[in-house]
Amino acid sequence: MQASITKDAGKAVVKLSGRFDFNTHREFRNAYEPLVGDAETLAVVVDFSGVDYLDSSALGMLLMLRDKLGGAGKEVALTGVRGNVKQVLDIANFGKLFPIS
Repeated sequence: MQASITKDAGKAVVKLSGRFDFNTHREFRNAYEPLVGDAETLAVVVDFSGVDYLDSSALGMLLMLRDKLGGAGKEVALTGVRGNVKQVLDIANFGKLFPIS
């Protein structure tokens, strides 16, 4: 998995691509951790349009992201969700935890 961040007007977009699984936990954490203390970032959107696979450890990483950013007063949303990724998030009821589009 690769992660890139773009920022604009208080919103940061974390764009992911490839497989989002246990082997990528370090890359994911390194991508979002700088946003936790960034006073200019009010909302974070995780863009899944380039992700073709995620596993249960990825779900755990999303929960950690939500806890850390939510604890810092930032909103978190998921976008670009489709196919198998959407199916996994739906089964896990993540729509109750995150705005998903």
